[in-house]
Amino acid sequence: MLSWDDYHVEEQTPSAAPPPPPPAKEPAPAPAKTATVERAQNVTEAAPSPAPVAAEPVTEKTQREPSAQTAQSKSSNIERAKHAMENIDVAPGLEELEMGAGRVQVDDKAMINCKADLNQLVPFKYDWAWQKYLDGCANHWMPQEVNMTADVSLWKSSDGLTDDERTIVKRNLGFFATADSLVANNLVLALYRHITNPECRQYMLRQAFEEAIHTHAYQYCIQSLGMDEGEIFNMYREVPSIAKKAAWGLNNTQNLSDPDFKTGTPEDDQALLRNLVAFYCVLEGIFFYCGFTQILSMGRRNKMTGTSEQFQYILRDESMHLNFGIDVINQIKLENPHLWTDSFKQECIDMILQGTQLEIEYGRDTMPRGVLGMNAGMMEEYLKFIANRRLLQIGLPEQYAGAQNPFPWMSEIMDLRKEKNFFETRVIEYQTGGALSW
Repeated sequence: MLSWDDYHVEEQTPSAAPPPPPPAKEPAPAPAKTATVERAQNVTEAAPSPAPVAAEPVTEKTQREPSAQTAQSKSSNIERAKHAMENIDVAPGLEELEMGAGRVQVDDKAMINCKADLNQLVPFKYDWAWQKYLDGCANHWMPQEVNMTADVSLWKSSDGLTDDERTIVKRNLGFFATADSLVANNLVLALYRHITNPECRQYMLRQAFEEAIHTHAYQYCIQSLGMDEGEIFNMYREVPSIAKKAAWGLNNTQNLSDPDFKTGTPEDDQALLRNLVAFYCVLEGIFFYCGFTQILSMGRRNKMTGTSEQFQYILRDESMHLNFGIDVINQIKLENPHLWTDSFKQECIDMILQGTQLEIEYGRDTMPRGVLGMNAGMMEEYLKFIANRRLLQIGLPEQYAGAQNPFPWMSEIMDLRKEKNFFETRVIEYQTGGALSW
């Protein structure tokens, strides 16, 4: 195709172009090309350019536009829009916006069943929720920032990992690859609708984004290592110890996703609180800990270091999710003490103990023998220690007397103020991805 400059030069030399073709005898199904375009095409055939330059041709659309939409029709469109706005029925909108209502005060806000305007972020009632949102933004990271080269080499090496170590990597990627999707679904489709505080919702939006990053990270690890994606992603329906955890999570959280569910009665408010305990104290607060400990222990032994870094950043995010959830649960209890009955407390204890038992079984399944300086017995002790912490955090008594933490190094890794530089071994204060100093 000629550029327009080439076209004008050629048009001044009529002898170089052949005579125009005779008119067509039958009308074409679509409007014919303009004569100008035909002349340009003929010139192209006579003197082809060795390096054609792309240009915007005259199209049927541009040729039809003046006739298709005249000045009169445009004026008619504008007048119709003006008329519609002059006669708009504002009643539905005014009812929704409560025009003339007083400005939102701090005391108007509540964690659930709040009638104050949710579109007004300030004034803050729960400063801790806003601070967690800011901290979450400061902790931003992306999976591609982590170098997976050493992991790929080790995974492909025939003697790089033992069979037990390979089982741990595959089982944990299999569980987490779908677990964070289940978590995100519950967060977006259920919990967000029923938490009636804007600063808490702001953090929940950040949390939902982080869950997407975590799912991305697991996919990135699976793809980098060349694993069978179908096998890994479908483990939650094929491996019993993973399937039990997924089924328990769905059974104890999915009822709130019913579009007809609403809070406002003690029974429904307890259903929401029950969901929050299952979601934050068990799914995020217990189900992740066996797998995270295993993968991070592998990284401490200089194995699968890239995957371990991914899990370290995910654990940092999840620790903040857990702390946020605990604060929300305790705030609802404070504002609605009638919900925290003895029978409901027992329900919460039962849920946390059930989740602990499922995670203990998962530890036995993934570690039939001692590996990475740990074994199933040590993991069971650690999970009982974690369960006691979850119980105490929401005001319930410990259930596992004398349980201790056999992995104190896990507390260091969960420190939200630290992270390992992607290309060095020193620990640095975290900065957002765009401001990292390498």
